[in-house]
Amino acid sequence: MSKINNKINMGNFFEDFSIGQKIIHPLPRTISEGDVSLYIAFTGSRFALHSSNEVAKQMGYDKRPIDDTLMFHLTFGKSVQDVSLNAIANLGYAEIAFPNPVYIGDTVSMTSDVIGLKENSNGKSGVVYVHSIGVNQNGDEVLNFKRWVMVHKKDKETSSGINEVPTFAKTTPILDKINLPEIKCVDTDSTGGKFFFEDYEAGERLNHPDGITVDNSDHTLATKLYQNNAKVHFNDHMMKSSPMGQRLMYGGIVISMARTLSFNGLQNAQNIYSINSGAHANPTYAGDTIYAYTEVLETIDHKREDLGLLRLRTIAVTNQKSSEIENPKGEDGKYLKNVVLDLDYTVVIPKKKTKK
Repeated sequence: MSKINNKINMGNFFEDFSIGQKIIHPLPRTISEGDVSLYIAFTGSRFALHSSNEVAKQMGYDKRPIDDTLMFHLTFGKSVQDVSLNAIANLGYAEIAFPNPVYIGDTVSMTSDVIGLKENSNGKSGVVYVHSIGVNQNGDEVLNFKRWVMVHKKDKETSSGINEVPTFAKTTPILDKINLPEIKCVDTDSTGGKFFFEDYEAGERLNHPDGITVDNSDHTLATKLYQNNAKVHFNDHMMKSSPMGQRLMYGGIVISMARTLSFNGLQNAQNIYSINSGAHANPTYAGDTIYAYTEVLETIDHKREDLGLLRLRTIAVTNQKSSEIENPKGEDGKYLKNVVLDLDYTVVIPKKKTKK
């Protein structure tokens, strides 16, 4: 009989976390041209800044930066094996900031601090709150966020009774200094959009008409690309015996799809400044078709003369056109069953003076 050893990493369960615990995540990732091409293949993302070196140069960059959501996935994926390998679901995000652009050839890595723990009343799981920071090879911060995830307990018979839940800012602060090049010129023929900061107003709603159906192959390959090895996304054999009966789609893919869909109406809003909060209201599965609409919550002028910011709320729904949804929540205050994402985020958008 072979010896049983302890060399295998089974991932952390709820009891393995402690307030103040610092986790250095392994597997730094050097970003390649292939990562960018595959991201476009999986999502259909069309923002010109991330597609063309020539457009990027017109807008003041030396070369094109990678899509902010792609950078989020590749960096976020580092944290999965330590934080959410034994997750039931990723519940939400807050205070996500993108302090510096990332380019092909950069290497990203991540660390996390445990900032909160709450055992669920069923005794079978608990919620873990972490504050994660991603940096590039020079130590420059490229991603800063907080998230909370529901994790299985190892011992369902013993209760810790812990209930330390952190508070989060409603919005990510807008800094006087935004680490983006001065926008020299925006060629609307290249970006595909003619609307600038001054063209948007608080209260308007954009019903994005397109829908994207996500297949098993799409979300499986995308999750592998991000090295996100959470069992609920990878292990179909395990998930067949779960209440869901199938694998869950990684919530970040839903964010990417919603961002892709928002292109139609927000073509020139090519940089994400921050994600203020996000809720995965319901699970998404292979075969679902995702639609989205966006509300402009706030227009934010900035002391920079070349750009402003829009605070947006994008709602993603499955298998129903966004124009058919008036409110993401029912009269009971709960999300409708086919609402899968409620994302509050802020984008950078050029002012009209940059129009070519």
